[in-house]
Amino acid sequence: MLSLKKFTTLDLNLVVCLYVLLEECSVTHAARRLHLSQSAVSKNLTRLRELLNDPLFIRASHGMKPTPRALELLPTLEKLLCDVEDFIAPVVFEPHASNRRFKIALEETVYTLLLPNFIKSIFTEAPNITLDAQSWWKPNTFEKLKNGELDFGIFGQDVKDAIPIFKQSKGISSHELCSDSQVCIVRKNHPILCGSNREWDQSYYLEQRHIQVRSGLDDHLFLDNILTDQGLSRDIAIYVSDINSAVNLCAHTDFVLTAPSYFANNLVTKLDLVVLPLPIELPSITYTLFWGQHQEKDPSHRWFRQMIISHCRRMID
Repeated sequence: MLSLKKFTTLDLNLVVCLYVLLEECSVTHAARRLHLSQSAVSKNLTRLRELLNDPLFIRASHGMKPTPRALELLPTLEKLLCDVEDFIAPVVFEPHASNRRFKIALEETVYTLLLPNFIKSIFTEAPNITLDAQSWWKPNTFEKLKNGELDFGIFGQDVKDAIPIFKQSKGISSHELCSDSQVCIVRKNHPILCGSNREWDQSYYLEQRHIQVRSGLDDHLFLDNILTDQGLSRDIAIYVSDINSAVNLCAHTDFVLTAPSYFANNLVTKLDLVVLPLPIELPSITYTLFWGQHQEKDPSHRWFRQMIISHCRRMID
């Protein structure tokens, strides 16, 4: 076990002074390199002799000659000062050489909307890292961000659903990546598209049966809360666990799915579906990046964070 008491009385400047004296073998030259007076260097040498119980240098015809004990210390001094230099040097993150594992919690639509915008560039710069993507909707997502179990989280549903939890989670930082709106998805030959002269309005929308994607611990979206305030509600035909399953169900039923527009427009052409406007006024969906404040200065974390932010910014510019 280290004797900490000894370290409390050791002045690192003495170690530096001894190293320079061993290189110069002259108090005058050492003082010049250390930007000290000759008197200060002589006093340091006196303290070193007392500390190490050895004269360390003896007078010679030209300067000073190190004692065997002093020469014996030189390799140790070199290693010690190199270690100290490494210790105080700023940490530099080199993406190409890193094999770090980043854990990120994602809301489901992020896989289609945002992930393709930055994933290629991240692995181009850092080919050996591992990205561990997890479900956003776990009860303790913010807590995991705060204590370091997760590096990042991207929340892509109406951010108002997350604000009550977010406000209770001190120590969390955030950055808004982009905004989106909600639309409706139906199959190409849905009855509302075939021969009906009715206007696609809120009343017609509420007459339909709907597919609902479960959002965490609550089966209601912000949309449903707005309808409830008006004494209205949707007729939910089926609850599913993920939005990709919901989109596929649209292709085989007359049910209506309400989903983010970027996500919908990306997928519907592949499944021969049709996008309709949502006939209910809603605030925008905000896709937000979250991380623990304790990670702010970590170089690898900052690099990953800026990669996400910069590439998502290009998407909306």
